[in-house]
Amino acid sequence: MGQVIGLETPEGSDWALVHGQQYALLKERVKVRVAMHLVGFVLIAATLYGSVPSTLLASWGIALVAAVVYSARADIQLADADSRNISTQEMKAHARTTAAKGVVWAVGMVACAFLADGHTTDIVWAVAAMLILATTASRFSAPLSSITFTLAAGIGGLVASLITFQFSLAVVVILSTLLASFGVIESARVAVAARLAESAMQEKSEVVSMLLREFEEGQADWLWQIDTRRRLHAVSPRFAFALGKEPAQIEGQSFLQLISGNGWKTGQFPPSLHELADKLKRKENFSNLSVKVSIEGQDRWWELSGTPIVDDLGTYQGFRGVGSDVTEQRESSEKIEYLARYDTLTQLPNRRMLNEALGEALGYAAEWRSRCAFLMIDLDRFKAINDSLGHLVGDQMLAEVALRLKGLIQDGEVCGRLGGDEFAVVIRDASERGRIERLSRAIIQRLSEPYEIENQVLYVGASVGSALGPRDGRTVEELLRNADLALYRAKDDGGGVHCEYEPSLHANAEEKRQLEHSLRNALEKNELLLHYQPVVDANSEEIVSFEALIRWNSEEHGFVSPGKFIPLAEDTRLIVPIGTWVMQEACREAATHWPEDVKVNVNVSPEQLLEPDFAATVVRALSHSGLDPKRLEIEVTESIFVRDAGIARKALEQCMALGCSIALDDFGTGYSSLGYLRQMKFSTIKVDRLFVQGAAQQSPESIAIIRAVVAMAESLDMTTTAEGVENDEEAKMIREFGCTKIQGFHFGRPMPSKDARRIFARKTAEASLKSA
Repeated sequence: MGQVIGLETPEGSDWALVHGQQYALLKERVKVRVAMHLVGFVLIAATLYGSVPSTLLASWGIALVAAVVYSARADIQLADADSRNISTQEMKAHARTTAAKGVVWAVGMVACAFLADGHTTDIVWAVAAMLILATTASRFSAPLSSITFTLAAGIGGLVASLITFQFSLAVVVILSTLLASFGVIESARVAVAARLAESAMQEKSEVVSMLLREFEEGQADWLWQIDTRRRLHAVSPRFAFALGKEPAQIEGQSFLQLISGNGWKTGQFPPSLHELADKLKRKENFSNLSVKVSIEGQDRWWELSGTPIVDDLGTYQGFRGVGSDVTEQRESSEKIEYLARYDTLTQLPNRRMLNEALGEALGYAAEWRSRCAFLMIDLDRFKAINDSLGHLVGDQMLAEVALRLKGLIQDGEVCGRLGGDEFAVVIRDASERGRIERLSRAIIQRLSEPYEIENQVLYVGASVGSALGPRDGRTVEELLRNADLALYRAKDDGGGVHCEYEPSLHANAEEKRQLEHSLRNALEKNELLLHYQPVVDANSEEIVSFEALIRWNSEEHGFVSPGKFIPLAEDTRLIVPIGTWVMQEACREAATHWPEDVKVNVNVSPEQLLEPDFAATVVRALSHSGLDPKRLEIEVTESIFVRDAGIARKALEQCMALGCSIALDDFGTGYSSLGYLRQMKFSTIKVDRLFVQGAAQQSPESIAIIRAVVAMAESLDMTTTAEGVENDEEAKMIREFGCTKIQGFHFGRPMPSKDARRIFARKTAEASLKSA
């Protein structure tokens, strides 16, 4: 109530502004109020003339005129209150001027009560009551001033009625005064509430206008409006700019015709434009509707929102809405979607899209009780080309592979790239079983044909593994896993073949998984051990070295063949810690228990040579064991040069700098042995047992190869070791060929370290007997 009548104005509120607007209305009724006061006094003066001294009436009149003029002047001074915030002090000061008028009327009524009869008091109060009523009606906008005048005049009337002993009139005066005061307060409350609501609406309107103006002046969005005939109305500049026209040019034009381009004549509209037309026809709200439009012959994408316009009577008047050009965003999202589903190198579907296609094929097979198929393809020997010739050549080859695959598939089939050098084909309907076999053979044959890239003729092969759905799997994951198992089988068989999934492949995969798990703990459980096979001088048959060969006696699987667990260790890179252990153990054994003229040969995997600290590993093994570096011979195969040859060569050169010797094992079975001999100075060339066995069977090719290797080694100042010698005849033949050293069962099988020690102990004992 205090805030409504102006006794207080909370800081930060709109009350001061509202009261200012209210008090500014006082100037509009100043003359009326002055006239009413003067008329009221004239009526009283005419009635009391003769019964009240003239001097009293004159004095009363002069005082009243002064009070009325002073109050009118205060009203006029507040004419600018609507343009500023009126203060509480100003409202109280105005109330005091108004109260002065009430005091003048009150003093006059009391004076008349003393000098005239009770009838005179009734007349004077009637006039005062009229003025109170006029004040509450005309000064509702200044409630504090109206209340002060009412209370002052009411108090005067009450005193006058009590002086004349008119108690009934006193009750009427009290009730009239209170009712008038409460009426002023209620009228003020309603007026202030209306002002507050009006102010809030005006503020909202200004905010909306500002937002619309900012929206319209933006760089990408615009407003649009059409009438009941779908013709543009009130065209905004931004919308006209989006259409490439001036606002006057398109005002009243057909909205759909303008955005449909040539489609308006041909009747060929994009589906999104049909959808927009349907929304407009059905007078439905729509939001963020993507519409393909044609602007000056160029296809664009607009995002439109609209709502029907309805008047107060519910009559449809058209549509209005907002829109923006989202062509760039649309193209970006389409590009992102393409990248998410297609391989950027080959332009083939990627793994995600292949999975989706396979899922749809499984659904189709389940619905029509048919079969689908998934073919997984892996390139053979691609890694060697990629590593030796570089990734640029490898990428060009993958792109060529993709083109060849595209030419092999039919309708209902999807080919894609899984990643790396792995590709896949999804066959939606594989009811014809022969199609899988024919396609697999065609893929292997086509991908095995020569490739001409960067003026080079290159060859790779392909292996294929296939799985049928739902027979081999009812989910995408199952079919992928089973096709992968079939592909592994094809690779294990030497590559270049197609293998179908068989349930037994799961057993092989499970066995491999269990072996890997056990192999990871083999070192900790001390399940690994070394056997040593002697290498003898071809002429004296004296032991010159032992080759350290790893063995695994598993607690869970028993004795595991090296041919089974060593490839597994290389695939899982467990060969690195295992190879480090072999190096340390072999050096320790040779340094501790063997004569100083006997070397130890340690096989090193390509994976070990790729480790940055391989040379440091050798140094640690030599220093911890105390073995002379000249007694350590590192054996490597030609495969080290296929992958990161520079790193492998650098590591071996560091070992040679320490004093170690390097032997090239399995010579002649790799890719380009003679080229490797030019790249590095080997100390020994080991002739593979295949050539030794072939020579024993009088194979001209094997004999020629051994003779050539021996001659080449002699010219390069290298020694030669023949592997796989199993009897005396073969040993004699090898001596005749001129090999320097011999290794094979004829001179000793791989044996535990204690057996090797016995050989040296026995020779020492024999030497002692001879000397004795």
